[in-house]
Amino acid sequence: MSQVSTDPIADMLTRIRNSIRVNQPEVNLPFSKIKHDIANILLESGFIAAVNVEGEGKEKKLILQLAKTGTNSPITEIERLSKPGRRTYAKAKEIPAIKNGRGIVIISTSRGIMSGSKAKQEQIGGELICKVY
Repeated sequence: MSQVSTDPIADMLTRIRNSIRVNQPEVNLPFSKIKHDIANILLESGFIAAVNVEGEGKEKKLILQLAKTGTNSPITEIERLSKPGRRTYAKAKEIPAIKNGRGIVIISTSRGIMSGSKAKQEQIGGELICKVY
């Protein structure tokens, strides 16, 4: 029995944070398209090792491999920026650089979810979802 979360993205980030703290190699999440998109950006940026989808319908799960076997996760911190009670938006020029470019910001734009650097490149702003480094 899983509890319904009011903020599924914050729930996802908390599960990743908790798994890293106890050195779990992977984390299981209920599937959603937005979580899958965020996971793929983390994969492209080298913050997680693999993204897998298992099951069908309500049983569909997103499985994130946090680090390659025998190594620690490259994620030092993962934090939600825009919350359901207080949304945070940024124009293309205002997208923040995280830790002098060592981290990434994930942003929801009119063209889908992308990293802050890609949004800057395409000169579109949007809602700041989270920052990772």
